[in-house]
Amino acid sequence: MKDSRPAEDGGAIRRRRVCPDCNGRFTTFERVQLRELSVVKKSGRKVPFERDKLARSVQTALRKRPVDGERVERLISGIVRQLESTGEGDVPSETVGRLVMEALRGVDDVAYVRFASVYRDFREARDFESVIDELKADLATGRDDDAL
Repeated sequence: MKDSRPAEDGGAIRRRRVCPDCNGRFTTFERVQLRELSVVKKSGRKVPFERDKLARSVQTALRKRPVDGERVERLISGIVRQLESTGEGDVPSETVGRLVMEALRGVDDVAYVRFASVYRDFREARDFESVIDELKADLATGRDDDAL
């Protein structure tokens, strides 16, 4: 090992390593995991929580949006910390979705609407209108965000 230091606000350890065979250098990130989590689907089925799956969902919602990658990583880490701090090993999928929606709402309105369309299973244009009306109400009550 060449170098080791905290990363992501202490939620991970960044290690610079050297391959003993080829002397190539590479970086690894080791995340601190407070507890093993399972996601309980609507059907009642339990699946292991996957941080990468959460990250893919967030990245999909934020595709082609002007949001810094570091901010996205902090958002994902914050959601994971909230899930781990519940004290529960089994987390309902609705809780995960709600936390993602809350986080995206504070970052980018377009990403929020994109995620909401999947999470709330939009069926028609009227569904989009209701979410956009919620965002407009937030703006009218003083939320300072010009993403809409």
